[in-house]
Amino acid sequence: MATFTAKDVQGLRQATGAGMMDAKKALVDADGDFDAAAKALREKGLAKAAKREDRENNDGAIAVASNDTAAALVQLRCETDFSAKSTDFVALVGELAELVLAGGVNAVAEKADAVDDLKISKKENVELGAVEFVEAGAGQSIDTYLHVQDGRGVNGVVVLGEGVDPDTLHQVALHIAFAKPTVLHRDEIDPEVVAKERADLLDLTKAEGKPEAAWDKIVEGRLTGWFRETVLLEQGLHGDKTSVSDTIGKGSILRFVQAYNGA
Repeated sequence: MATFTAKDVQGLRQATGAGMMDAKKALVDADGDFDAAAKALREKGLAKAAKREDRENNDGAIAVASNDTAAALVQLRCETDFSAKSTDFVALVGELAELVLAGGVNAVAEKADAVDDLKISKKENVELGAVEFVEAGAGQSIDTYLHVQDGRGVNGVVVLGEGVDPDTLHQVALHIAFAKPTVLHRDEIDPEVVAKERADLLDLTKAEGKPEAAWDKIVEGRLTGWFRETVLLEQGLHGDKTSVSDTIGKGSILRFVQAYNGA
């Protein structure tokens, strides 16, 4: 007959996140072997976690780590803000960002078991979201921004520039955080998407009864407005009339990455 104490059950619960009866049964089945019981509970927990993988996980936490030459951004997704704000969840996403900063995007694999442990203990669909590493070359500079809410990052940005002064580059990072552009240049948008938008705008212009001679000009104007909603360099910095492109002058924005809850 398996021999174990209430303290053993409590220790197993703390180690695995299992309920009291599950922990007790696992110790009975394992003849009191703590490690074997923990392994069995973990396998059972992962099996249950796999059934949650189709559930929406639009909440989570984001961390940014940086040094003089590089920056990392990592997003850890979950289903509720209760889990996202928890100490272990926030700590793990911070560790993941530091790992990526030191070793690149593949370094997150070192914490795969820790992510699995959260899947079990939180009983939610927990998974990695964005994992980004940005490195500056000679003459280039990096700026970052992390919007923190309730103790966890909810909106993170990394931007890489060249020939842009630090204050301006930081303003661009702030702008990205709240304007949420999807591309740097308009030519990064799928031509088929642009063609569909142009066709939709033409239909709208016709329906409004605009004169046919003015259709092309009206559509191109509206298409430019559409680009300004999603293309970073064409957006007005902080919503002003002056575009990001004009603000940075002869400088260049080479790359940006962003992650935010709900995306």
